[in-house]
Amino acid sequence: MVAQSNILSQLGVKTKGTVYMSITPGVGLEMIQLDNTTKTVAAYACRPLDYNETLREPADYEQFKTAAQELFDELHVAAKSNVILNMPMVTFGIAERPLILSDDAVKESLVSDVEQSYVFKRHEPIVAWTDSNSSLSNDMRKILYTAIQKSVVDNLSAALAEIGATLQGVEMSLTSLLKALDYSGATENQMKDGITWNLMLIGSSGYYIISMVGKNIVDYYEEPLAIKTFEGEELYNAICSSANITLMSYPANYLYIVSETNLVSAELIAKKINTESTVDFLDNNQFKKQELVPASLSVLPDYVLKISANIIGVAAPRTMNYPVKFDFIQKQAVSSGDSDEPVRISIGENEFEISPTTAMKISGIACAILVVPVLLLMLILPKTAQSASARVKEINKKIETIDTEIKKFSDAGKNNKFNEKQSIKDTLENNKIKLMSYSALGASVPKTLWITYFSAQNNGQIDIKGQAESVEDVYAFFRNMKDSLLNTNLRLHKLELVSGNVDDLVESSIYTEGYEFEITNLSEEELNLIYGDSSGEEAEQGNAGNKKAKKVSGKSKPPKDLPKQKSSRRGGSYAKEVTGK
Repeated sequence: MVAQSNILSQLGVKTKGTVYMSITPGVGLEMIQLDNTTKTVAAYACRPLDYNETLREPADYEQFKTAAQELFDELHVAAKSNVILNMPMVTFGIAERPLILSDDAVKESLVSDVEQSYVFKRHEPIVAWTDSNSSLSNDMRKILYTAIQKSVVDNLSAALAEIGATLQGVEMSLTSLLKALDYSGATENQMKDGITWNLMLIGSSGYYIISMVGKNIVDYYEEPLAIKTFEGEELYNAICSSANITLMSYPANYLYIVSETNLVSAELIAKKINTESTVDFLDNNQFKKQELVPASLSVLPDYVLKISANIIGVAAPRTMNYPVKFDFIQKQAVSSGDSDEPVRISIGENEFEISPTTAMKISGIACAILVVPVLLLMLILPKTAQSASARVKEINKKIETIDTEIKKFSDAGKNNKFNEKQSIKDTLENNKIKLMSYSALGASVPKTLWITYFSAQNNGQIDIKGQAESVEDVYAFFRNMKDSLLNTNLRLHKLELVSGNVDDLVESSIYTEGYEFEITNLSEEELNLIYGDSSGEEAEQGNAGNKKAKKVSGKSKPPKDLPKQKSSRRGGSYAKEVTGK
């Protein structure tokens, strides 16, 4: 807020803070600053001030001016401020007027009614009024009104002007009290929509019954009592006896009693009064036992219980929008000849004075601030829109390509439907063939035969390679596999000596290496695809072997001291192929 004020000051805008004061009988002149965030009293001070209850005005305006200056100094507030002042209620009433009357006619009729009071027989009244929210009928309006002496407002305004302050507003104690009860939450249950309750306000000259529905005033009754003529228990009996009868005409859910005079305790009245309503009370006087709103540590302890509900209500934020409002400050029309007369604008708690010349400057600056960004946007937006349009076209093209691919794969999926039943059947059949092959293999292998390679495919193709010590073992193994795996067309594709050196075999007449074999149901072409074409090499090796040995048969054990030999060449084959069982 300080930075805002500095900027406006540089533009020629005069700023004024707002302070809140109250003339409270029994306390004096009060000044307060509220912290609306925490709902606490941030600063407070008061000075004695005599108030004439009979004439309903301060007894000494010089005393008022001195007290106001001391309050400004004590709270370190600049005297050049706007002042919102709470005043004790002088008169209040409810009237009915025809809807056809204009506002000026309504005001004149209310002034006529107010002038019947003894206070306004010698002083011109300032009347403030507002429509009640409770309408009577289609052709009548209910009006709440109050009045204060014009001379009192003028004298107070002049006294404040002498110390540099401006009287910005004058409020009446009844509305200030209602706002304080709402702000503090003391009447949270009562101030709800549709809830009927009565406010009993006790003053030095009698008591008042304000009939309420929520926050709205619907009726008002005033009962004069010579309170000062009673003493002790007699005073409380007199008030309760009268109020018991009056309240019978105002049935309500709640009764809230407030005493503003040091002669009566609201707490004792609440205990003695006879009513079916739920009773609560507030001592706004010397009988107060605790503060209505918590005070910060910066408030002197001697001040805490002096803080009146009226000063809290007048300082309550304007944003509360309390339905009952009265304005005693009459706005004077500005003469057409004074073209540079400052205009006052209120923002929050501060008021700004702006002359027409300054307003023109501010308007020019505001227009520049608003127009320049618009012009920049007008220049930048077309280029940005063009770039965005090109980007959108590119994205749409990519989307079309992706949609085409998706459709392609979708159509392919429709044409190649997956047959889960056939797939399961094929898998089970293939696994069955493999399992049977493994079982047959395990059951058919002799002790002197070794398997070096085994392959069983899903399509029933089987290929087995191995070595054995004798031809008999190979044939026995072959027959067992044929018997175990029917309809597999197994054949003995190869049976050869392991040693490829036939000369060594003929010279020693002893065979020590054994035989290697291959049993399969693959065709020659399928074997060539898997292992390559080796038939030429095998034929050559076979012929060479046949030249040196016609036949090698039998089985003999070599001596232990005879070394075993292996040749890099293969020996001749004993059988190229054996088929059948």
